[in-house]
Amino acid sequence: MEIKFGTDGWRGVIAEDYTFENVERVALAFARYYRQHPKINNGVVVGGDARFGSQDFALRAAQVIASQGILVWLCDGVVSTPMVSLGILKKKAAAGVMITASHNPPQWNGFKIKGDFGGSALVSDIKKVERLLSNILAAGKIPKVKSAEELRAAGLIRPINVRSIYIQEIRKKIDLEAIRRSGMKIAYDVMYGAAIGVMKELLPSVFCLHDEHNPGFKGVPPEPLTQNIPEIIALLRGGGYDIGIVTDGDVDRLGAVDENGNFISTQVIIPLLLKYLHVYRKQKGSVVKTVSVTDLVSRMTEKYGLRLYTRPVGFKYITELMITEKVLIGGEESGGIGTSLHIPERDGIYNALLLCEYLAKRGLTLGQAVHEIYDEFGRVYYERMDYSTTDQRKRAILAACERGPAKLGPYPVIATETIDGYKFRVDGGWLLVRASGTEPLLRFYAEADDEKKLQALLRAVSKFGAQ
Repeated sequence: MEIKFGTDGWRGVIAEDYTFENVERVALAFARYYRQHPKINNGVVVGGDARFGSQDFALRAAQVIASQGILVWLCDGVVSTPMVSLGILKKKAAAGVMITASHNPPQWNGFKIKGDFGGSALVSDIKKVERLLSNILAAGKIPKVKSAEELRAAGLIRPINVRSIYIQEIRKKIDLEAIRRSGMKIAYDVMYGAAIGVMKELLPSVFCLHDEHNPGFKGVPPEPLTQNIPEIIALLRGGGYDIGIVTDGDVDRLGAVDENGNFISTQVIIPLLLKYLHVYRKQKGSVVKTVSVTDLVSRMTEKYGLRLYTRPVGFKYITELMITEKVLIGGEESGGIGTSLHIPERDGIYNALLLCEYLAKRGLTLGQAVHEIYDEFGRVYYERMDYSTTDQRKRAILAACERGPAKLGPYPVIATETIDGYKFRVDGGWLLVRASGTEPLLRFYAEADDEKKLQALLRAVSKFGAQ
């Protein structure tokens, strides 16, 4: 039996490898590592999202940790990942656990570890937890876990309302009044995620879809991608709304839909927020992007005179920089964005409202703001394909990448980057091939300066490993 942490935590299929016994083992490894933390007397925060069994798994993890003599702040009800991270900061806690599989399909669940700084635990800490976990798995059994009632009576499991804390924080950090005054018509697809009811407390006029508890997500992976959100796209195409926003299962990722029903990915949202923060809010700091993020960011940082870092896929690599220096904005292609104005964590609702604040204060629609970016920094076309395949085919494709293609379709490869996977650059575009860190599949990412080139880059992948 092996339990490994991927891009953001350990994830598994419920009742196959994601079981109460395995959650207990991971929670014990977490407890054994963090009990040496200087802030451990302040406890740790544990919460769960809206997935099937998340509240029960969170309680079991809390019992294991508290049975080791560690104070656990157990979140009331369904909570989001940013809520847990904020709770850690407010309690000055040593760390946190979030039970979620984020955007994965509904049969999955997971175990995310958060650091005392309120963001994804550092790679170095995760490796140490994994080493302790290996010993626990080898031993087979774990020490006796006390009942929840006994631990509550002893004061080792205590409730915390991080939802209320979070809503108060957003009201302080976002100019909600400016959004209200603008008369902007906003639609929000909650995707049955952990943000159930939150937007209605912040901006009651927002029209919400799928804003109810459905742990199976009606069979649709709660990830803000075009194919997963047909209803909000149809709503925006029908007219009457200025922007549609979408967040994922644990509310740390964001997507948007413009007033004409066009899906706007994070590849464009990151540049929009970068422009707002630097040009209009006059903020400074470095910028961090993962290797799969658009070249628009590179062009913008060059013009603005900002330092740019490029990191592997996974927000934990951005977090490493956010806690050591001022990062104006850090972003990843899959929907995660963090800024120096908030916590060192992705937050779908915060970023969505920051985007709405920008549009409200400038009197723009989302489509107009996007075209401003394209007019100034160049038009780009982007697409990502997820490819489920056999291990043999996967190895063949990665081996072909290792050898390095001379051309992608008719376009000569002019440079190759191996920060994470294989990124092949052609004139006016690039193709990235990498294995997912959270699911059994390959991901292909491509960006180009015209649609024809984009499709040619993606078609070229089919010839990889064909020999």
